[in-house]
Formats: sequence, structure tokens, C-alpha cells
Amino acid sequence: MSGLVLRLAGPLQSWGERSAFTAVRDTAPFPTRSALVGLFAAAEGIGRGDDGLDRYDSLRITVRIDRPGVRAIDYHTVGGGLPKARTAATSGGSNKGAAVITRRHYLSDAVFVVAVSGPDQTLTGLADALRRPYWAPYLGRRSCVPDEPFVLRSHVEDPEEELRTGVPLSRSTPDGFEDDTVAVEFLREDPPPGVSASWPDTLDINDVPVSFSPHGRTHRMRRLYRTTEQLPRALAGPQHTLLRRLIHYARTEESA
Repeated sequence: MSGLVLRLAGPLQSWGERSAFTAVRDTAPFPTRSALVGLFAAAEGIGRGDDGLDRYDSLRITVRIDRPGVRAIDYHTVGGGLPKARTAATSGGSNKGAAVITRRHYLSDAVFVVAVSGPDQTLTGLADALRRPYWAPYLGRRSCVPDEPFVLRSHVEDPEEELRTGVPLSRSTPDGFEDDTVAVEFLREDPPPGVSASWPDTLDINDVPVSFSPHGRTHRMRRLYRTTEQLPRALAGPQHTLLRRLIHYARTEESA
């Protein structure tokens, strides 16, 4: 087992959790497994109607929340002021005849670092695909383009340890901050060391994709364990040096 480390950052992200083609398109406060598996499948050229999602069942995903972001809502219209024949289509084959109105939720200025662990055979192909994707990656919606560096490390013995001790934090400490550690929230699919399965701070979320078929999307449940952990203050260096530190961290693997 090994892993890779991704950094999900950009002006906007949106991780749909419950809504599906409704007037309100929500977002979860963190990347869902469904969206991440969709990102992986797109990078490897697996279409929505293709089989093969079970190849990702063995992957374990841990999310470090560097910045939770600020929720933003976009009042969105499609087809207003057009003749009926040019308005949005209905499932019955006609046209709606009026503007389609949705309210789309986003996370603004959020940053998540994701550790992906799994079998070497699966991760080797996935890492190559994420660096040279078949379809471009996006952060939940096609309009949400990820910042660089996106793939921080592609071959890591212990990616969770990298989240705790290696990957620079996308935050700074306030003036006068004297503690040696910084409190950071994590979301894990398995109880971390020292935490039992009865850990009180858990989330049950229906986001494990079974099929992405446009006419048969199905998901199943998973449990997440939420913890707040103390990380070395040195990871949260000055923000004006963040990009340089991230690039140095990513290039250290390339030169190894």
C-alpha cells in the first residue's frame, strides 16, 4: 500500500451532496467521495456509462481541511427571453418555454489536501493519469478549475503522515500567535490511531458511487470520522511564501 497527495484549491469549488437536477444545487462542506472518484475516472478516461468504478473501492481517502471557504450562492438562469423551441429541453422531448432558474452553491477560497491510499497497481496508473488526464479535472463542477500545484506527490509510503508533518498548510498564524502547533480538522474513512469505532464525531454520507450512468446514478453510504489534530506550526508559514513552499514540496519528489 502506498499513496498520493492532492491539493484541491481554486476560486470556487462545489461538491454536490443531495441535489440532482433540482432548483437548488447544494454543496457539501468538503470534497465528496463521489466527486473524487468521478475526477479519478475522468482522468483515466472512464465515461459515465462505463463499468469499472469498482477499481476505486480499495482506495482510502483522508481529507485535511486547510481552509473551509465561504459559501457563495449564484442565482443562475438558462433560456430566458428565447423562443420556446430554443429553451431548455424536457425529459418528454419538448421544451420548457421559460427560463430555468437554479441557485447554485459554491465554496469560495476553500483549500483541501487529500491523501489517497491503496494498492500500488491502482495508484500508479491513477497518478500518471492525474498528471496527464484524459479529461481535465475540476472541483465538483466544470466551471471550477483547480489551482496548481494540483498533484503534490504521486508516490508516498504514508500519505496520511505527509498530511500531518509534510504538506504546507494554506493558512497563516495570526500576529502574536505563540503556540508550537496549529489545530486542523481531518475527515477519515477509518478511525485514526487511538480512536475507536464508537468515536462520537462521525458523519454518515451517501456519496460512494455505484454507477454514474445518466439514467441510473446510484450511491451507497459511508461513515467519516472527524477529528481536530495539532500540526506543527512550521507548516503554516507566511502566506506570501506559500506557493514557493508548495512547489518546493512537490518538486522534492521529482528530484528524489
